Amino acid sequence: MNQKKNKPTDNPSSGDGGGIIFLNKSTDITSFQALGRIKKVLNTGKVGHTGTLDKFAEGLLILLTGKFTRMNSVITDLDKEYEALICFGRETDTLDPEGETVAEADPPSLEEIQSVLDQFRGTIQQVPPRFSAIHIDGKRAHELARSGKEVDMPTREVTIHKLEILEYEKPCLRLQVHCSKGTYIRSLARDLGRASGSRAYVKALKRTAVGPFDLSEAVRAEDFKGCGDFVSWESFFLKLDNTCVLELNDRGIDKMRNGVTFRREFLSNPGSLDTAGRCTRLLLKNNEGHLKAVLEPSGGGYKYKINLCV
Repeated sequence: MNQKKNKPTDNPSSGDGGGIIFLNKSTDITSFQALGRIKKVLNTGKVGHTGTLDKFAEGLLILLTGKFTRMNSVITDLDKEYEALICFGRETDTLDPEGETVAEADPPSLEEIQSVLDQFRGTIQQVPPRFSAIHIDGKRAHELARSGKEVDMPTREVTIHKLEILEYEKPCLRLQVHCSKGTYIRSLARDLGRASGSRAYVKALKRTAVGPFDLSEAVRAEDFKGCGDFVSWESFFLKLDNTCVLELNDRGIDKMRNGVTFRREFLSNPGSLDTAGRCTRLLLKNNEGHLKAVLEPSGGGYKYKINLCV
């Protein structure tokens, strides 16, 4: 697969500001190891992910560095898309190929699978895997599970927007899934196996998209060279809903550099703020097109989410 790098037209992140990285994680490393490679190249410890992938899984990881780590919640709230290879006939304790077999059953027919798919479309109740990073009584669920303790996993509400069969070569089913944040494909496999009168686990998993961002835009960890592989702030933010771009004047930049609360007179065209009144996110740039701040509504005005002037 050819990896298309999304080259920035403006790189506010080449210094302390930080940046955005679309990473194509491979199956031979953990998310933590992938993060470590990026930190080493950038020579910084301030790099964070916006949702991990299990070691056996591959696909899109969105990483944020420097001040852009403040955008973490924006990314984690986005829907995800996956291609999953679910194998019937056995269930593992981890619900992935690395676990121990805990139950076996005959694989179902395609008709049996199709007859239960509607149970998993729309808003459903899902029990996360015992081997997951969810906190239970202050500890990770997978730590409790590996210590042999019984883990009572809380049910959560998730939404499956799309669930489509791509192919079925018994005993393995290839599925395309578009789901809300918090959805576990391993749990989906477990529940689909049981509902169809069998057992199942996820043999392979690829995250193909996060919100409007596609895997085709990502770079592999071993190919990452540095700030030149950061994603353009315009191509990133303008794909998010309700985002507006306004231009700052020099006085406004000076005021923001000193930490002064944003005011409309900081803009080259103060009236442009009126047309942006319905936006949930403001991007402020200078007259050269360089990003200087990201703002969010607060108390009838706006507060800095990211201030690259300071």
